[in-house]
Amino acid sequence: MAFHCRYITVSRMVVEVAQMASQEEVLERLRSSFLAGKTRDAKFRLSQLEALARFLEENRKEICHSLKMDLSKPQFESELSELSLVRSEINLALSSLSSWMKDEYVTKNLATTFDTAFIRKDPFGVVLIIGPWNYPVHLTLLPLVGAIAAGNCVIIKPSEISQHTERLLADHLPRYLDKDCFAVICAGADDTSRLLENKFDYIFFTGNTHVGKIVMAAAAKHLTPVTLELGGKNPCYVDEECDINNAARRISWSRYFNAGQTCLAPDYVLCTQKTRDQLVEALKATVMEFYGQDPKVSPDLGRIINNRHFHRVSALLSNGNIVLGGQTDEAEKYIAPTILIDVKESDPVMQEEIFGPVLPILTISGLDMAIEFINRRERSLATYVYSSKSQVVQQFLERTSSGGFCANDGLLHSTLMSLPFGGIGHSGMGKYHGKFSFDTFCHQRACLLRSDGREKLNEIRYPPYTQRHLGMAVYAMEVKKGWSCSIQ
Repeated sequence: MAFHCRYITVSRMVVEVAQMASQEEVLERLRSSFLAGKTRDAKFRLSQLEALARFLEENRKEICHSLKMDLSKPQFESELSELSLVRSEINLALSSLSSWMKDEYVTKNLATTFDTAFIRKDPFGVVLIIGPWNYPVHLTLLPLVGAIAAGNCVIIKPSEISQHTERLLADHLPRYLDKDCFAVICAGADDTSRLLENKFDYIFFTGNTHVGKIVMAAAAKHLTPVTLELGGKNPCYVDEECDINNAARRISWSRYFNAGQTCLAPDYVLCTQKTRDQLVEALKATVMEFYGQDPKVSPDLGRIINNRHFHRVSALLSNGNIVLGGQTDEAEKYIAPTILIDVKESDPVMQEEIFGPVLPILTISGLDMAIEFINRRERSLATYVYSSKSQVVQQFLERTSSGGFCANDGLLHSTLMSLPFGGIGHSGMGKYHGKFSFDTFCHQRACLLRSDGREKLNEIRYPPYTQRHLGMAVYAMEVKKGWSCSIQ
């Protein structure tokens, strides 16, 4: 695949190609800075987090414009989902960094009573963050906050698909961050593959499962730990006993937000035939309320990122029967908010993550069948349940598995920095947000500090071994049931 950064002049392209030829030099520069200890100081980390906050504030208009150019993203959605969440993450890190960085003292056994035992939060080193195109600011910079807070040097690789935002990050972000510790590299598929041949100390990837496997395979060659934030088909069960109108509004918002290009969006609905008929009518009314008679002219509905994805999503419209939407415009990469019924489990729309404004509804007999249907499939990034009965919600919580769970709404659990965000199985591995981000980018180093004296206490573990010494050693080292040791 060709190099995907876009340029106005040939000379700029030549310059950028030359920069791509020096990936290894950039990596070496960052590694030298890390080994020199430049990122370990708390004041340095705070200064870089403050600089990142200034980048967001001083380039707010340009960021919103680039998102408009890439995704026709309404400013409301850009402010809410791209800028606000990153600001929250930065503010939390700034206010909490001191406590996060402190050594964590742990309990001890009898054998280590006079020692000091603690966990030191060490940075990994040089981290690679590969961002996606659907939320190209939020999902690139949010993990960056955690990596900076944890004291790492970072190479940021924005998605080349959201080209205007990629260019903005490449042009402006380096002016705010220390160039010896942080770098932005523009790269298409081939150059990213070459980048992944280098040894990193941690890789954080957000994107689809296919590329996630490639990233993981590349990391495995160097035994590099990874976080993979992927996606999947998030199920949404609508119970017969729920407020249908409220459910329709919340499902519509979470499905059609960012033109459906959200890894956490409900990907399909399960409900009974009776509920389906009521829900379809409520969804129709909601789409009219949100986007008007002709959603194409609504300023609040985005567009598909590029022609390839437009054709991919458009092809799914032939599945089942369309009861709402279905209109497309290739020139604008527009796909109307669409509802499909009479969809079969074997249909193509149920074989892949839709990543577009299309919502299939499948009918099932009830709760048990819905849970059985969900559990036959790969584990999703989120599971959604709409019901006024707490027993139904608890059934889903206890009998299904997913990265996250939300009852009677969509997406909102991901806005809480106090909750971990991440997938499980097919939908990813690892977690971040808030302190979870800091912990992800830290190596928790086990530390024990002993005196070089008191040697008499150690004699029970030295040869020649005796049965008496074995009993004493076991007693000193084992944790007994109900026994709590002091921390200090």
